Amino acid sequence: MSDSPHAVTLLTRSGCGLCHTALEQLRPICAEFGVEVATVDVDEAAATDPGLRAEYGDRLPVVLLDGREHSYFDVDEPRLRADLAK
Repeated sequence: MSDSPHAVTLLTRSGCGLCHTALEQLRPICAEFGVEVATVDVDEAAATDPGLRAEYGDRLPVVLLDGREHSYFDVDEPRLRADLAK
């Protein structure tokens, strides 16, 4: 499903209700652009990348677009759609 040159990653944490909501919002948006949403649990990733949890752990969920922070707490749908269309 990788028709797009973009990559979307959602940084999450187990048991995070906002993270679950963000993932449900992201899936249909990204599907329209041929992008599969990857998820990374910052607590699990801390075993090999402790900096990830240190940087993002207090403000999850975080949406990364092409490896760069795009939004956090809420999905900025209009902005994400515009950026995915580029």
